[in-house]
Amino acid sequence: MELVIISGRSGSGKSIALQALEDQGFYAIDNLPAMLLSPLIDELQAGSPHRSRVAVSIDARNLPDALERFPQHLDNITGRGIHCQVVYLTADSRVLLERYAATRRRHPLTRGTQMTLAEAIESEHQFLSPIRHTADLIIDTSQQSVHDLRRRISEQVARHEANELTLTLESFGFKRGVPPDADLVFDARCLPNPYWDPRLRASTGRDADVVAFLESHEEVKAMFDDIRGWLERWLPAYRDSHRSYLTVAVGCTGGQHRSVYLVERLGDHFAERFPTVRVRHRELTVQSPVEERRDAAT
Repeated sequence: MELVIISGRSGSGKSIALQALEDQGFYAIDNLPAMLLSPLIDELQAGSPHRSRVAVSIDARNLPDALERFPQHLDNITGRGIHCQVVYLTADSRVLLERYAATRRRHPLTRGTQMTLAEAIESEHQFLSPIRHTADLIIDTSQQSVHDLRRRISEQVARHEANELTLTLESFGFKRGVPPDADLVFDARCLPNPYWDPRLRASTGRDADVVAFLESHEEVKAMFDDIRGWLERWLPAYRDSHRSYLTVAVGCTGGQHRSVYLVERLGDHFAERFPTVRVRHRELTVQSPVEERRDAAT
């Protein structure tokens, strides 16, 4: 049996993530009390063996004691040989405030209390810490659209293979901040910048003219070789430690040229040995060729 547990802050996209998994064939259950995880597995294994892919959402509406015991519930499930992924969704508190203001919904923790919305958002963050600390994958949805999140859940979670490391390579621009879910960050701002050539400014690191510019500089080749070599040396160690997900982010100033080029090259290189490699360009809206080839193959 494959079990995905979706949790996270209210307003971060848990319902969207659960719906995306349901669309991928998962048997989905919303707002499951944490204490019922083991009984649910017992019931499904005994009475519904055909439901081998299950997704549940566990949120702050649980009793505090149940959330505190979540790590024990999780150990009990994984100890029975069930492949389990814990996915935690979060977003910046200011973004959550804006989302609640836009929808005019009540936060679950404000019902029957004197909490303000801001206080409820911060309290929930602490309330869910037992789940957050056990998460295999943390997704920050502050800058993601509904469609971005659905696609990421479908690609990164629904297609995840047991005992495989899903490697995500992401380019970004430092001017918009480091991706909160990055595990490793490499800084490419010291490399020659195509932005200062007016002919290349509107292009990206995927375009031939920018590629030619960057590959004409030895320091760009050296940085690629260093990052590639570091990952080749240490990725097996991450995989052997039973790590399910690893996000490697490469940043430059705007996230358009240098970081995009390096991530594209790394994606091409590691796609041969990591069939679950994912390539994302945070500051671009176009799909990576690595993703296009994978989608065509599936």
